[in-house]
Amino acid sequence: RRQRALLLGVLMATWEAAWGQLHYSVPEEMPKGSFVGDVAKDLGPQLLELSNRGVRILNKGRRQYFALHGKTGHLVTAERIDREQLCRLVEKRVLRCELIVEGEMQVYGIEVEIMDINDNAPSFQQEEKELRLSETTALGSRFPLAQAHDPDSGRNSLQSYELSGDEHFSLAVQAGPGGDQRPELVLAKALDREEAAFHELVLRASDGGDPARTGTARIRVTVLDANDNAPVFSQAEYTVRVPEDVPVGSTLVTVTATDADEGLNGQVKYSFHKISDRASELFYLNSETGEITVKGDLDFEEISSHELEVQVHDGGDLFDTAKVLITVTDVNDNVPEITVSSAVSTISEDAQPGTVVALLHVQDGDSGANGEVRCSIEKDVPFRLEKSYEDYYRVVTASELDREQVSEYNVTVRAADGGSPALQSSAVLALRVLDVNDNAPVFAEERYSARLSENNAAGALVLTVRATDADWGQNARVRYRLAEGRVVATDADAGSNGLVFYSFGNVPDAIRRMFTVDVDSGEVRLLGPLDFEEKNKYTFGLEARDGGGLTGHCEVQIDVTDENDNAPEI
Repeated sequence: RRQRALLLGVLMATWEAAWGQLHYSVPEEMPKGSFVGDVAKDLGPQLLELSNRGVRILNKGRRQYFALHGKTGHLVTAERIDREQLCRLVEKRVLRCELIVEGEMQVYGIEVEIMDINDNAPSFQQEEKELRLSETTALGSRFPLAQAHDPDSGRNSLQSYELSGDEHFSLAVQAGPGGDQRPELVLAKALDREEAAFHELVLRASDGGDPARTGTARIRVTVLDANDNAPVFSQAEYTVRVPEDVPVGSTLVTVTATDADEGLNGQVKYSFHKISDRASELFYLNSETGEITVKGDLDFEEISSHELEVQVHDGGDLFDTAKVLITVTDVNDNVPEITVSSAVSTISEDAQPGTVVALLHVQDGDSGANGEVRCSIEKDVPFRLEKSYEDYYRVVTASELDREQVSEYNVTVRAADGGSPALQSSAVLALRVLDVNDNAPVFAEERYSARLSENNAAGALVLTVRATDADWGQNARVRYRLAEGRVVATDADAGSNGLVFYSFGNVPDAIRRMFTVDVDSGEVRLLGPLDFEEKNKYTFGLEARDGGGLTGHCEVQIDVTDENDNAPEI
């Protein structure tokens, strides 16, 4: 293209030597050093005569646009020249310079006309434009558009406009006072914001170059809303199931409504339209987002379902209504409760099996399997559970009791529901077994024996017996006394077999005179001195009697040892 322009410049270069004036034409945008004119040839002999005297080019203005080639005499460009930029600096797009011959004071004027090429496309100062039109705008309404600018001239400058993008608009071009073209946007079809809120158009400006250059501007038409649509909920009824242990602050459901309008007309706010006092304590509705959240603790056992009515309003007076059904599902959050309706704290050890010791009531606030309660009693105790009536149970003795083996019971009754995991509770029944005098006193030994020397003083301790009674209280209090027994004697009164038997109350006086037993401590003491020569062995019985009259017996044998207390007799 530049070669063609260079050739065109050579062909178009003209000159005239009259009055010392040269005239050339050259296309714009030629590279530095491009040929402008053959000054040496155009001046002919005049320049040849002066060539040895010094020749230079003086450019008018601050910039050096041209230079003279010293060897060839050609006028060439000193830099790339932009005609459109040049037009802001000089009129008629003509650059002037002088050829000065030093020493002769000879000046030759040179004019160079810069020829236009189609190097600029039409452009819009504002490449994007936004129009805001109401959806009620009348058909045929016109709206002026920005004009394009093309710094080129002639056919290379702006020639036409074209609109594309939407059937709702057309383009009209008006001629201005100076012959310029002024584009206008014409509304050709009624607007409906709900159908299309935006319309994207492209305005194209074209010049007459070959090939033509174009520039575009985008036009965005925003359709302004009129409040002609009511908000509409996405559902007429919202249903949600939520466990009763849902944390406070949790979102249960979000109701959503849309309004085909925009701006204030399309802004929606939510509110409760119909709600019970209790539900208003439990639920919160965000007026902006439509989120329904929990603000209080739900309790299935209190209220298992809630029905709410929600309303949505737009920026005008239009609204819609929807129902919200919240079903609260049961969670195993109630521990079975065991209530002791009636109970005894003591029971006789001779109570018969089946004796009732307690009446229990069991309940669970949950429902279904979570509310089904199973009761049990610990093993290895002589008690069992019996179903009484509905949720009542009886605790009865399962076998005979023995206070001497176990005197107190802490009977644990457990209740477990059918939840997963199961919740459990327990109750403890404290029972004290009352004593029955069913145990006789028992001596520590069946036979006690002691050896004493004769002549001991009265009050001397012979031995101590001890008997215990497994019963309790008065039934276990033991008292001692001399009892029916036997005595082994060596004197003639003893008879052939040496054994004498006697019943209590008929204890021989010899025993009564010689021995006594402390009723409380069981200490056996002497009442008088023993005489080996008179009797060297004593055997008698002792009786232990409890507070209920039961007795136990033991045998006491005392051997008397001899002392040298008799002188020989002749």
